This record gives sequence, structure tokens and C-alpha cells, in this order.
Amino acid sequence: MDGKVTVIGGGLAGSEAAFQLARAGVPVRLVEMRPVRATAVHKTDRLAELVCSNSFRSDDAMHNAVGLLHEEMRRLGSLIMAMGDRHQVPAGGALAVDREGFAAGVQAALEAEPLIEIVRQEVTALPAASDGLAIVATGPLTSTPLAQSIIEATGEDQLAFFDAIAPIVYKDTIDFDVAWFQSRYDKEGPGGSGKDYVNCPLDEAQYHAFVDALLDGEKHDFKAWEKDTPYFEGCMPIEVMAERGRLTLAHGPMKPVGLTDPRTGKRPFAVVQLRQDNALGTLYNMVGFQTKLAWGAQKAVFRTIPGLEKAEFARLGGLHRNTFINSPNLLDAELRLQRRPHLRFAGQITGCEGYVESAAIGGLAARFVAAERQGHRLAPPPPTTAHGALLAHITGGADAKTFQPMNVNFGLFPPLAERIKKTERKPALARRALADLASWVQRWPLAA
Repeated sequence: MDGKVTVIGGGLAGSEAAFQLARAGVPVRLVEMRPVRATAVHKTDRLAELVCSNSFRSDDAMHNAVGLLHEEMRRLGSLIMAMGDRHQVPAGGALAVDREGFAAGVQAALEAEPLIEIVRQEVTALPAASDGLAIVATGPLTSTPLAQSIIEATGEDQLAFFDAIAPIVYKDTIDFDVAWFQSRYDKEGPGGSGKDYVNCPLDEAQYHAFVDALLDGEKHDFKAWEKDTPYFEGCMPIEVMAERGRLTLAHGPMKPVGLTDPRTGKRPFAVVQLRQDNALGTLYNMVGFQTKLAWGAQKAVFRTIPGLEKAEFARLGGLHRNTFINSPNLLDAELRLQRRPHLRFAGQITGCEGYVESAAIGGLAARFVAAERQGHRLAPPPPTTAHGALLAHITGGADAKTFQPMNVNFGLFPPLAERIKKTERKPALARRALADLASWVQRWPLAA
């Protein structure tokens, strides 16, 4: 035992945790298994690689809970948000990033920290108490040996679901005689212009033909042990959504609301949106088009979309298994594993969903560890804050019997004490959150 805190996993949660520990003066050993052991979806060995969307979602702190979480993280000195802001690309009201520049920036910042040792090896078992304090932030792609060790430590069966990845298209293969640039309602976002999405319109006949092709397309086969694994509702494969009803997509990822086709001056029946994926603006990902279609079927089906008839794909969609623990049963309010309190869990493996949610929980785990190392107890942030609301949900607010991954949302926040107009409710919740966060930071300086 050398006095270092071990952080297992170099994704967003682990990277944020290691950074915050170092900033608090705590030496860290950050262990990442790539490239010693690869995963089904990572393409590089960089820390904090984004493997699904390149979007951190809404950056509107006054009207969207994830935007509020962004702002709270900025005020807490988040590395993930600092690099997200530095490497942003246009995305309407969202904060999207150049994924390569973002990951390179995070890794460079961690490598520059003298208190952080980065170790490339697979961890196959949970650290013992004699090894000191540790944070497990292995994410949804936890390796099988470590997952088995977690099962043995918790006495709980692991819960798993499938997470699907959307395809990425080369911009210069999109037909702009058909497609056009526009954000919904022409809304501008960070670094954006109000015309940040590529829109491919479908009339009613084209939409139904697309749905037919989608339903008939060849799908990846499931293994026997995978057949009953549920999907996460927030990342549902597009063909699974289509199976729920012919108009499900038209009211979901293909909804045309807030868009006008400049060729007709009218709203199309349905639309496929693509969002810039890199700083050069050469790559665009198909928004909401996570899929488990076979690769050949993806090319055939997606090229039936007007404007994408000659599309070339930098990356096709894919499917991978996700793993998370039943946090309401297993973790205390400070993210400690109740049966082994020297261990804390952070990130997606706790059942929080989303890039920034994972990083935020990683930051909180680090602060709890830093306080413990200095002989203090750090009270959790108030549940009126985005950090506190998310933490309270995964550590006890959710029903353990039906626990599923959750994005931060205003439904997790305690209601306002006063009655207020519906249109003013979200800004009021946000103002309360930021004020309460400031009070928490002032009372607990380790949180800053």
C-alpha cells in the first residue's frame, strides 16, 4: 500500500475522479485496461474516448436539467466540461464536441498532473481493503472478470442491457440539393448559428417505405443468454422503436417539428437529422439512429433516405452490452459499497446515464474520497442541485426493484416551496440549484 487512491477505469467518470483527487492534493493511480484489453466499441486507447454520440446534450442551464448540470460542473472545476467547452462544434442548442480533440485534451491534462500515475492494465478483481481507498468507474463495458468480482462482492446479479451506436456519415457524400441546414426553430447554441443540423426530408410514402426497409433489414443475432436483456429507453435502437408502431419514429427521432423544407416552404412528414461530429465539419452523425442492423443492411436501408442515397459511412452503427449495479440496494449516500466501504462506485456502472452525468458522479466520488483522506465527512450536495438530485436518485431515490439507468432531469428535483407559473418553473429550479450549490461549496471547501 503506497498511499495512492486507485481509480479503475479511464472513461469520463474515472478521468474526472482522478483529476479532482489530484487537485485536492491526493495521489492517484488511474488504471485503464486499454490497449492491453480492447472493448467491442472503443477505437483508440485514449482516456475519455466518446464511443456513442459526440453530444453532451442541451447547454441551456435555465431550461434543461442537463444544461444545469453542465453549469454546476463548470463551477466545480470539471475537467470534462473544460475540455468539452474547448473542443465544441456547432450543434444548435446542444454542446457537441470534436471527439478526437476532446479525448486528446483530457488525456494531456491528466498526464500533466504530477499526482496522477496512469497504469495500463486490466483489473480482474476488486481491490482489497488493505490496498486502500478505490473508485470503480469501469462504465458500461466492465470486463467479465471484474464484473464477476463485483457480483461476488455484492451478492447481486448484474443487470445488463444493450446500448446501440449511431452511424457517422461523411459530409461530402450528402446530397444538399435535397438536404438543408437548420436547427429546430432556428435555435442557436454554443458555437452555433441556428443552422447546425443537416436535415433530410421524407414525405409520407418515403417514410413508410423507410420503416418497411428498417423492419425487414437483417439484424444482429442475439446469443442465448442475451435474449431477455432489456434495452435502455434513452438509447433505443431505431428498428426496435419502429417495431412499437409505424408512427413511433415520426414522433421520436424523425419528428419534423420546428423545421421547414426550403424547397417546398412546408414542414416535411418526417426528417432525419445529422449533427456535426468533428471540428473540421467533415463528419456528421445520424441523430437518434442507434441501431442493431447488420452492417450491409445499414448501408442499404439508410441510403433509402432522401439526401443519403450516395452516403459513405465513416462508422456504421453497432451494438454492445451494458452493465450496471443496483445502486439503490448497494451504495450509501457517499457512493460507498455498503459491504466494502473502502470501495466507491462512479459513472455509468452506478446506473446514471449520459456522458456528463457519469463525469459528475465521478467528481462527487473523488470529493468524498478526498474528504475521507483528510479525516472529514463531506455531506452530499443538496438534492435541490443537479448533482444532488442525480446522486439521491441512484443511491436510494429510485425503486431498487425496477431500477434502470437514468439521465438527470427536473423530475428528480424536489418541488419548489412556492407556487409558480409553469413557464417559470424550470428557471426557478435552476436558480435555486445554483444558489444551493454555492452554499454547499462555501460550507465544504473540498468540493471546490
